[in-house]
Amino acid sequence: MTSQLLLGIDAGGTFTDFIFVDLRQTISIRVHKTLSTPAAPEQAILQGISAMGLESYMRDGSLQIIHGSTVATNLLLEGKLARTVFVTNYGFADMLLLARQTRPALYALEFPEIEPPVAAQLCLETGGRIAADGSVVEPLSEPEIDNLVEKIKSLKPEAVAINLLFSFLDDGFEREIEAAIHRAGLPVFVSRSSQVLPEYKEYERGIATWLNASLAPAVSGYLQRLQQELGDNSLQLMQSSGETIAAHKAADSAVNLLLSGPAGGLTAIAFLGEQLGISKIISFDMGGTSTDVALLDGQIATTNEATISRYPIAVPMVDMQTIGAGGGSIAFVDSGGMLQLGPLSAGADPGPACYDKGGSEATVTDANLVLGRLQVNHALAGALYLNESAAIACIEKLADKISLSVEETALGIVTIANEHMARAIRLISVNQGNDPQDFVLASFGGAGGLHVCAIADAMQMRSAIVPIHGGVLSALGMVVARRGRQFSKTLGLEFDQINKSELEKEFAELEQHGIHQLSDEGLSPASLSTRRSADMRYKGQSYTLNIEWKSAEKASDAFRQLHKKRYGYAHNTNMELLNIRVNVMAPNRQFSLPTITDSSNCNNIHYSKVYGHDDKAKVMARTEMSVGQRVTGPAIITEYSATTFIEAGWTVELDLLGNLLLEKPDS
Repeated sequence: MTSQLLLGIDAGGTFTDFIFVDLRQTISIRVHKTLSTPAAPEQAILQGISAMGLESYMRDGSLQIIHGSTVATNLLLEGKLARTVFVTNYGFADMLLLARQTRPALYALEFPEIEPPVAAQLCLETGGRIAADGSVVEPLSEPEIDNLVEKIKSLKPEAVAINLLFSFLDDGFEREIEAAIHRAGLPVFVSRSSQVLPEYKEYERGIATWLNASLAPAVSGYLQRLQQELGDNSLQLMQSSGETIAAHKAADSAVNLLLSGPAGGLTAIAFLGEQLGISKIISFDMGGTSTDVALLDGQIATTNEATISRYPIAVPMVDMQTIGAGGGSIAFVDSGGMLQLGPLSAGADPGPACYDKGGSEATVTDANLVLGRLQVNHALAGALYLNESAAIACIEKLADKISLSVEETALGIVTIANEHMARAIRLISVNQGNDPQDFVLASFGGAGGLHVCAIADAMQMRSAIVPIHGGVLSALGMVVARRGRQFSKTLGLEFDQINKSELEKEFAELEQHGIHQLSDEGLSPASLSTRRSADMRYKGQSYTLNIEWKSAEKASDAFRQLHKKRYGYAHNTNMELLNIRVNVMAPNRQFSLPTITDSSNCNNIHYSKVYGHDDKAKVMARTEMSVGQRVTGPAIITEYSATTFIEAGWTVELDLLGNLLLEKPDS
């Protein structure tokens, strides 16, 4: 029986966010926010459960917990990966080192040496080579397998990644190697490419397989510790694609967790858009460490061409841009005397200087406090009170270097942050053929509301939303996300030579594989739905566009339309169907956010000076605003988990669900 007590948890770099949804009678929602504990993320989770008074539910196993985590992301970014052996065919041991042979800077004649993903002594070669047509080029003998296992044993790795050429056509050799490792009783996690990413491009497939293997030991250990603490409560993990997976399956798909937290925010925005009847949304999630931006045009878009750090991540991920600009991003003056920002962040410990926890570097949060946009007498989540003197002191050090006032320097920090974020939005909108003015800007995250008007102005957008529970919106996304998985297979077919019955058979087999995988998570096959799509391109192109598949005729028309929108032109030349994809999904949780019933206007308003504005800003609590109450900027709206700054020229109104609707009337 599905639990009616849902707990969404988003463990970020600075804060861990909670949202508790009780569906037993009248829907009730509670939120909580606590400082993260990066060294042991489960500690912050247990602290939050205790602070919310949910321990009795946890003890009797009645909670359904959906968790988004930065554990996998941080392991990759910090280079804390397991010692992993990489197994491939003879002559290809340097596959991951050679990569695509692209220089990090096109016109730089010299650049620092880049460490290979896997050390040379950990890259092993063997037989079992398949050709592009599926035929066997080199067999795999028993002596070769035995020799390989002995080499692995002598290297004492924590994990093994198997990536043989064209294994997506026939995975028999990869399976033989995996079985031999298990028979030998080696204490390693084994990841094979035909399971992780059965697609062409041996380098990208190799990176995905290596990452999956090298992340798995730490991710598995974390999930085991967390599940042990949570007892019999159901635990699911948010995947990078915006769907959830059972915790006991997540460790086998560690590479699919790299965008876990940000995917939750995008899922929540899509859910909110459905409730408000808005289909065109640009989401803007600004947290303490980074900012994520994405575009929704009817549904969440996914990509297989994302990059994290210097590695291509070819598994399905929500299509978004992530930049190192958050509330905790550190400002500095470079060697040329220019004010710069990020990507280094003060994080949760010590945090911005104004948190008064030992931080001494100026951050975006410190700048907003100095400018008067954050209120010094308003407690933040985690029972934090801000120290204005500490913020002034750290910004003053920068101001002296560039001969500006403290306030001018603070405004410079905020302006640079805004430009970084506006540039990211241009990449996912204008650069892909979309006009931002056709979209509504949805701002969330603990720091998003402080910048929403400035970002909208930079993009010439006139409407914005700051959702209810915006400071913990990614946690809400965990709760409303559906369970599901995405599966793919490379076919490489010329479009005009497609055998429709054979293609139907391939799609059906992939669907059955996906349904079987989700059935292992306890879901009823009859409850699952599927969505088909295909990666298509013009013959001779390297990159593809993903098109929903209903028929060959509709797909070809849709491909040409999307190609023209994205690149400005369309050909009548031959097309290719490269990969087929199947999304297998469980039903959505059916509930709506509760409406607000209070109708008395907020009279508890005071005024505060904000730098750069002639008029003092109105300051009010979001919980005391009433539906339909319209406020003109400048204004500061405070709440438990975030603060929203309304610039002059903008108006804000509270809707029935508690969202802040921002508008900038035509002048």
